[in-house]
Amino acid sequence: MTPTHPFIDPVALSLGPLQIHWYGLMYLLGFAAFWALGWLRAGQPWSPLNREQVSDLLFYGVIGVIVGGRLGYVLFYNLDALAGDPLMLIRLWEGGMSFHGGLIGVLVTCWLYARKLGCGFLQLTDFVAPLIPIGLGAGRIGNWINGELWGKPTDLPWGMIFPAADLLPRHPTQLYQAALEGLALFLILWFFSRRWRPVGAVSGLFLMGYGVFRFLVEFWRLPDAHIGYLAFGWLTLGQLLTLPMILAGVILLAWARRREKARHA
Repeated sequence: MTPTHPFIDPVALSLGPLQIHWYGLMYLLGFAAFWALGWLRAGQPWSPLNREQVSDLLFYGVIGVIVGGRLGYVLFYNLDALAGDPLMLIRLWEGGMSFHGGLIGVLVTCWLYARKLGCGFLQLTDFVAPLIPIGLGAGRIGNWINGELWGKPTDLPWGMIFPAADLLPRHPTQLYQAALEGLALFLILWFFSRRWRPVGAVSGLFLMGYGVFRFLVEFWRLPDAHIGYLAFGWLTLGQLLTLPMILAGVILLAWARRREKARHA
C-alpha cells in the first residue's frame, strides 16, 4: 500500500499571537549543529578560530543565511512578483528561501569575518564547510513536513502520495535531498577534514559534493510550476545554478592539490 504524506500542521507551537513553525525550528536545529560541530573543530591545532569566535561567526552567518537566502529566492525564483510587491522581501513567514542565495550570503560573511580576523578566506571556508550539511538536511526535513517540493510520479515501492499535489505516488525528493545533501555530505566532509588538508580542498569538496547531489536529485524533483524546465525537457533552474558550484569545486580541488605538490617539490 502506497504511503500518504501525513498532514502535519506547519505551526509547531502557538503562544498567543506568536506562531513557531516547524520550518523555523529546522533552521534553529541547523544553527545549533553548526555551533556544536564548530566548537569541536575549533579544538583542532589547525583551526583558524577559537571556540569563542565560533559563536561570533554563527551570529554573522545567521544574518548571511537569512538575508542571502531570501534575496536569492526572490531574485532567482520569483523576480516577476517583486515589482508588484516589494515588501515580499521581508515577509519571511510566508516561506521562500534559496540555498544558492544563502550560500552567497555565507560566503560574504566568511569574507568579511576573515578580514576581521586577518586569516585567509579559504582557510575559513574550509573550517565552515563541514558545519553546513546538517542544516541543509534539516531544512529538507522541514520541506517534507510542509508537504512541499515533491517529485515526479513513480511506481517505486517508496513512492509517497502528496495530497496537496494529487493522488499519484511521487518521489519524496525532500527525503532524497536530506539524505544526500545532509547526511551523506556531512559524513564525507567530516571524515575528509579530520586531518589537515591543503587550503581550499575542503571547500572544493563541499561545492562539488553538494553540486553533484543536487544536480542528480533534480532529475526526480519537479521544478517550480511557474518556471518549469529551462531546456531539453529536463534542465531545471536548480541544475543550472548548481553547475558553477561543481565547476568551482573541481577547480578548487585541483588547485589545492597542485599547490600542495609544488610546496613539497
